[in-house]
Amino acid sequence: MQQQVLTRLQELEAKFEALNQEIVRPEVIQDTTRYTTLIKQHAELDGIVGAYRQLLTVETGISDSRALLEEADPEMRELAAEEITSLEGQQETLESDLLRMLLPKDPNDAKNVVIEVRAGTGGEEAALFAAEIFRMYQRYAERRRWNVEIMSDSSTGTGGLKEVIAVIEGNGAYSRLKHESGVHRVQRVPETESSGRIHTSAITVAVMPEAKAVEVEIDENEVRIDRFCSSGPGGQSVNTTQSAIRLTHEPTGLVVSCQDEKSQHKNLAKAMRVLRSRLYDLKQQELASERAAERKGMVGGGDRSEKIRTYNFPQNRVTDHRIHLTVHKLPEVLDGDLDELLDQTVAAFEAQRLEEEFQPAAAS
Repeated sequence: MQQQVLTRLQELEAKFEALNQEIVRPEVIQDTTRYTTLIKQHAELDGIVGAYRQLLTVETGISDSRALLEEADPEMRELAAEEITSLEGQQETLESDLLRMLLPKDPNDAKNVVIEVRAGTGGEEAALFAAEIFRMYQRYAERRRWNVEIMSDSSTGTGGLKEVIAVIEGNGAYSRLKHESGVHRVQRVPETESSGRIHTSAITVAVMPEAKAVEVEIDENEVRIDRFCSSGPGGQSVNTTQSAIRLTHEPTGLVVSCQDEKSQHKNLAKAMRVLRSRLYDLKQQELASERAAERKGMVGGGDRSEKIRTYNFPQNRVTDHRIHLTVHKLPEVLDGDLDELLDQTVAAFEAQRLEEEFQPAAAS
């Protein structure tokens, strides 16, 4: 393990011991705010310090077992060799776990998600696929016991979706879905295709952490509010009152519409919720733009114009192009069985972060 990593672990252990002394002081216990803060810091360090101390124990065991290899007794040497093999496996696992624990936490991981699915190239077939992909995320949310609230949608007469915006509320929702942004392609024979020719259509998915009011302050003077009558598939009016809302954030040009509720007030609240998250996401993208070149490595840059996944119906396969993973269980994936894809995608992005964080020091 690199010296900079060991030094960091030693510093965290020293901080952990200092907290152990601090949280038992009577004056600290009586100060509820300070005590709560210190207890939280202690809990955050407990796992990594425990793993570090376990690693030190394993390393001591390896050293002791290597000393036994010099023994004259062949049986003792054989036992020592077996012990070394076992302990080295534990050492490798612990070092890998510690590196992951040392990675800076994404502050958005615990947030809810604002997800936007839009039909792209392919006309009605793309709209139908957009509806299927949105249902896929709904089913995945059900498996996780998350709540899905549709903020806005625009459907077609055949059951497709031109666009849908929803909030997914649940523990760790953003941490699981944040790598889903990008272009999703479908390859299949549309029901309207009489010659049996395979068509390729595409949709886009955008996943954003939901922003709270305290994180994004919106100047009401910079937002134009338009009120209009709600419309249904094909554009026909379904409401004679002006309950639908369109917000235009003039500094950025962002536009959000909402007409799902009969109440103008509720539509306005939903639209502001989406606008706030889009502005927060825009700020996050700007902060990350300087690292765009680095992020276009093994797993791509996360750009929403990037093709990330293909769903091939004739071959019953789903391929993630960023991590070169193919699974042959298309119906299960579309029914919300996403964990295999998500687990491996998260692992690939995590591996890239590890390389960026620690590789330069190894090379220097």
